[in-house]
Amino acid sequence: MVALVLPPQSTFELACAAEVFGTRRPGLPARYEFEVCAERPGAVPTLAGYQMVVHQGLSALAVADTVVIPGWQRLEQPAPPAVIDAVRQAHRRGARTVAICSGAFLLAQAGLLDNRRATTHWRMAAELAARFPDVQVEPDTLYIDLGDVATSAGTAAGIDLCLHLVRADHGAAYAAQIARHMIMPPHREGGQLQYAMQAPAGRPPDSLAAVLDWAAERLHEPLTVDDLAARAGLSPRTLARRFADQLGVSPGRWLLRQRVTAAQALLEESDLPVETIAIRVGLSSATNLRRHFHSMVHATPATYRRSFGRHSGGSRPSD
Repeated sequence: MVALVLPPQSTFELACAAEVFGTRRPGLPARYEFEVCAERPGAVPTLAGYQMVVHQGLSALAVADTVVIPGWQRLEQPAPPAVIDAVRQAHRRGARTVAICSGAFLLAQAGLLDNRRATTHWRMAAELAARFPDVQVEPDTLYIDLGDVATSAGTAAGIDLCLHLVRADHGAAYAAQIARHMIMPPHREGGQLQYAMQAPAGRPPDSLAAVLDWAAERLHEPLTVDDLAARAGLSPRTLARRFADQLGVSPGRWLLRQRVTAAQALLEESDLPVETIAIRVGLSSATNLRRHFHSMVHATPATYRRSFGRHSGGSRPSD
């Protein structure tokens, strides 16, 4: 994995990728080789006022399996032709190409987002859509992963995307361990506009955090949407509206996602039978778990366990 830095480089966006993919943590096996390159080796100015010394040039992209663009600050300028060409060649070769925040503008210049979904910081979404009308910009999305190309919203959403990629590569339990070291939630629900839109003066935002935490601790119980509404002190209709506004999903869909995610972790970290896991995550039966698991993960529990379980190699199959 190689991050391409461009002057003036945002230190935070680069740190998002470096912290998730490049940091060695006690007791946690390293699954990525993380490197940094620039258009040419040497000193690269940063937005923080200091320079970073980069030892590799664009040739590093020729062998990278994943290329990360941690922001592109000169939105009004065309990126250097050599940079665009190297990014295109890496993508054409089969490298996964990942843009954090304003890095989407560089991918759009390279034509990698034409007629495809993408996101960026909510403050820049209208500009991205105006300058690149062939890009299907989604301003309320934290990140979009299309397989070969991925984009994220601003700043902390870069961490969300990086953790998502770890989850896709090496399973939910491994991603959760990294998130735990970072004192971060392994997955955030909702879109970025919840951060862009401020509550009216004098009125606190109607946060769902308390009821979400309460439900996440009780997945083994037969919780229903009515239970969530009662806990929140709302009618089911009002709760559904809050979920749609803040998380972009229905309460039932959110609850099902939490149950499936919990099942993923148990499949990775234990040898429990599927029937037992189904009961522990509140899906009542192995048949029910298999149906919902396949719908969301696109694999059976048995296949997932063979790929990510503690007796497996621990990484995503090559297909």
